[in-house]
Amino acid sequence: MSDSTTRPRGHRAVITPSAPIAAADRPTPGPIAVGPESAEHIERAVTLGGGTLGPIDDDTRGLVWLSTRDPEGLDRVLHEHPGIEWVQLPMAGVDAFAEVLARHADRPKPLWTSAKGAFSEPVAEHALALTLGLLRVFPERLRATSWAKEQRGISLYGLDVVIVGAGGIALEIMRLLEPFDASVTIVRRSTEPVAGAARTVAAAALDEVLPTADVVVVAAAMTSGTARMFGAEQFAAMKPTAVLVNIARGGLVDTDALVEALDAGAIWGAGVDVTDPEPLPDGHPLFSSDRAIVTPHQADTPEMVAPLLAERIRHNVRALLGDGEFIGVVDPAEGY
Repeated sequence: MSDSTTRPRGHRAVITPSAPIAAADRPTPGPIAVGPESAEHIERAVTLGGGTLGPIDDDTRGLVWLSTRDPEGLDRVLHEHPGIEWVQLPMAGVDAFAEVLARHADRPKPLWTSAKGAFSEPVAEHALALTLGLLRVFPERLRATSWAKEQRGISLYGLDVVIVGAGGIALEIMRLLEPFDASVTIVRRSTEPVAGAARTVAAAALDEVLPTADVVVVAAAMTSGTARMFGAEQFAAMKPTAVLVNIARGGLVDTDALVEALDAGAIWGAGVDVTDPEPLPDGHPLFSSDRAIVTPHQADTPEMVAPLLAERIRHNVRALLGDGEFIGVVDPAEGY
């Protein structure tokens, strides 16, 4: 019988280490503002972390920016209040702020942090759902209006899985795959081994690992160097029984090339929570493809994200006050 105080586990952040910050580059403790609009649960996170809330003004030292739709507004605030030394961004991916980051890339401050790693569990869970649905031909089954006579489907057990990216989402996908005894290859910028992966290869070797992959999960950051890293050439290199899952950014995949590959049967299927363009236009071929699952960028819903972002903010507020290290540190020059 469960204790009355027992609570559901809920999602937890997957922490990936950030490079240590030199003492001279650490932001100065001081008032923290939330913008461009207030949010009660975020303000509560700031105070629970020991921070002092204040308006955006010349005394502000930390800024929690909650909108991805107003990067220019953030840039204006930073120019008007140059004393801001730490900025917390709301999402794991920071491509919406690419131009702002670039403008500040040659400055030691502000220190930028994002939510990378914080939302890994719900996103990885969604990636697994898409993978299983594709292998078991759910797109075709869900559109059927008569009993299928041909038995089709692929088991995930023991398959060769390639994960592009080595951040928190990749680590959590690997953990979820453990019961399936899948062999995981990680594709990342360097060849530094990732614990738990059968092998780790550099991004330049992507095309070399695709021909043997049964499942390819795109979990990389969106940068100028990774845009459309999956196109006609990559789909041609994959097995006709392979599936592609993209839970990162739509721009990492050439959408037209993906549609052509699916129509031609070059790959078994594709599951995309992100698209290019986004939102995907009404009537787009991916919506009606018997080989595709499209979800509307909801691998992590607001209900899932809110407590995880709050915990990230609490942690980094404590770091601003000198208690521990910042996590989710962003390199403005690299763009992630």
